[in-house]
Amino acid sequence: MSGMRQSWLGPVIGVLSAAATVGAGELLAVFVRPEASPVIAVGNRIVLLTPESAKQATINSVGTADKALLLGSIYLVLALAGAAIGQLALRSLRAGVAGVAGLGAFAAYCALTDNASRGSDVVPSVGATLAGAAVLVLLVRAARAGSAAAPDLDRRRLLVAAGATGAVAALAGFGGRAAQHARFDVATARRRVKLPAAEGRPAVDRTVPPGADLGRSHVPWATPNGAFYRIDTALTVPQLDPKSWHLRIHGAVQRELTLTYADVLARPQLRRWITLCCVSNGVGGSLVGNALWQGVRLADLVRECGPDPDADQLLLTSADGYTFGAPTAAVLDGRDALLAIGMNGQPLPIEHGFPARTVIPGLYGYVSACKWITSIKVTNFQDDAAYWVKEGWAPRPTIKLAARIDTPRTGRSVTAGETVMVAGVAWDQHVGVSKVEVQVDHGPWQPARLASVPSTDTWRQWVLPWRPEKTGTARLRVRATDGRGVPQEEHAHEAFPDGATGLHTVTVQVTA
Repeated sequence: MSGMRQSWLGPVIGVLSAAATVGAGELLAVFVRPEASPVIAVGNRIVLLTPESAKQATINSVGTADKALLLGSIYLVLALAGAAIGQLALRSLRAGVAGVAGLGAFAAYCALTDNASRGSDVVPSVGATLAGAAVLVLLVRAARAGSAAAPDLDRRRLLVAAGATGAVAALAGFGGRAAQHARFDVATARRRVKLPAAEGRPAVDRTVPPGADLGRSHVPWATPNGAFYRIDTALTVPQLDPKSWHLRIHGAVQRELTLTYADVLARPQLRRWITLCCVSNGVGGSLVGNALWQGVRLADLVRECGPDPDADQLLLTSADGYTFGAPTAAVLDGRDALLAIGMNGQPLPIEHGFPARTVIPGLYGYVSACKWITSIKVTNFQDDAAYWVKEGWAPRPTIKLAARIDTPRTGRSVTAGETVMVAGVAWDQHVGVSKVEVQVDHGPWQPARLASVPSTDTWRQWVLPWRPEKTGTARLRVRATDGRGVPQEEHAHEAFPDGATGLHTVTVQVTA
């Protein structure tokens, strides 16, 4: 076998073996569950192993594209590792097989140590490893079988084998994903759900309260479901059938309570406009949204269990094993904390927690917004640390007062002498916003006009007509004052560990 031929054969054989491994893993996950796919298991474990500083840097850089970036990186690393293993296997088949086994062992470890893992989750990793090793052996032997008398014939056989391997791997991979979707997807079950009426209002009611939407901002007052931000650690969205879903409330209680989805639907329903914000949201960031949520009052469910009066935390657990620590007092103090089943007049979207999630006004998502919820444990902060708290985030943060300029955007051009509508939103959930002001360059702070709001639990739109007079670069800054008369913190501070502070600033070009 010539050196030139060996230089490309090894990597090709290795990459095809890696593709076969991935394809077999996806196909076998059909018989277990999507979370058992080796790629997903490895990705979930990487999330757990990654330092929080690196996670935060990634979110700051790519936002909600973090999951696609992670999965793409895994495929790239797997291809590179496969190429190296293939090159090694041409020299020593035993060493190449050992390399495949090493990758498989890591995938199996990831599958068994992920949050909410099951013993059966290891099956796709083991099967995929065997498939990848078998393909590696077959292709290496085919490459070695060449004879000096018929090298062209042997090359054709190898190319046919490689092509067949690639086709089968692609079919298994994409077909496995499609089969997983067909078997586990709960979209059909979700479409069958009919939300009950709430407080005498019709079952479908997405009416924006009068005066809440000024129509001046690029961001509407009501955030559509498809545009609502999503920050979580689920690389594959949990698929929970509402017929088998249940919520267990337990811990330091006089009596445990287990609710089915039918039980939740049968209880009195509330419908409330509530703004949610991610603690990772930087100054002027987009990880915030406002929606009409429907569900049952969370405080009623907790009180029904007779909680220990000294229990200061509700440990919320999602189907994928992640935990959120909500202060008990924040749920029981009279605010509209919900076990939500509806969003903007529809059953919860699957990616936003279907069939049920929690929504607690005035708290960042990492201590309140538990999607795909399955358990509420009444406990204490000193006894049970939630996932994000273990990562260094503050255990009991509150939303920071913030204001954002949505129009004009940084870099935009405006015309001198013409009126420009400077507009955006401000929020301080469960406290409210009483004033918003805008400063142009180093001039005086000018009060903006505020939209009305149905409660202090939503963001508030604002708008200020501005007529630039001089050409050149202009800097616009915005600051808010909360419902208690306390002004926004102007000192810039990063999001970690309890939320970002600082004033949002944009710069525009004023032209003649």
